[in-house]
Amino acid sequence: MAEHDRPPPAWLTALPDRVAELDPEYFAMFAPPPEVAKRSAVLILFGGAPGGGEDVLLTERSYDLRSHAGQVSFPGGRIDPEDDGPVAAALRETWEEVGVEPSGVEVVGELPGLFLQPSGNAVTPVLAWWRHPCTPDIASHLEVARVVRARVDELVDPARRFTVIGPSGYRGPGFDVDGLFVWGFTAKLLEAVLDLAELSRPWDESLTRPLPQEMLTAALRDRSRRQ
Repeated sequence: MAEHDRPPPAWLTALPDRVAELDPEYFAMFAPPPEVAKRSAVLILFGGAPGGGEDVLLTERSYDLRSHAGQVSFPGGRIDPEDDGPVAAALRETWEEVGVEPSGVEVVGELPGLFLQPSGNAVTPVLAWWRHPCTPDIASHLEVARVVRARVDELVDPARRFTVIGPSGYRGPGFDVDGLFVWGFTAKLLEAVLDLAELSRPWDESLTRPLPQEMLTAALRDRSRRQ
């Protein structure tokens, strides 16, 4: 069966039910306050990988951006007034950034909104399956430096997992895939999805890596702008 003919895997379609079964307090800790004004959405887009298995779409943000420069992220962005909610915003932003046709995307569900304290931004993750995957292309070089279809079997490979050590005592999950250093919000969200899908494999959480210098510089610059 060709990659673009495959239905979504059972572990992906089961995710919304597994999220619903979680203790509400699990997400309450990260829930955005009602008055937050900055709202955005990201698309966690899985698809059939060439040769079998699945992959997920990741982008490396341009180093010329004023915030989160050089970080790896899921495609997405601000929810505009004309968007019909987070799903519409995530699909629109993914089209604008990397040219993924919304008509070829099957939305599986939304995860509860998450609050990013440093930026004051409420983010809604949208789970989706790419029914017509292709070689991704950069539609907006102002925002995206690179786009990658990262294989799930590589993301769960213990040899590619580590704990990131960042400024001000930051510690969080990290992934090394296709030359990308994945950390921060994207790594935490990716780890949570893989855990909920029961795809994760045990890895050595004592293995640490510092932020690459260019990412550390960008992170410190972001923090100074917020102060």
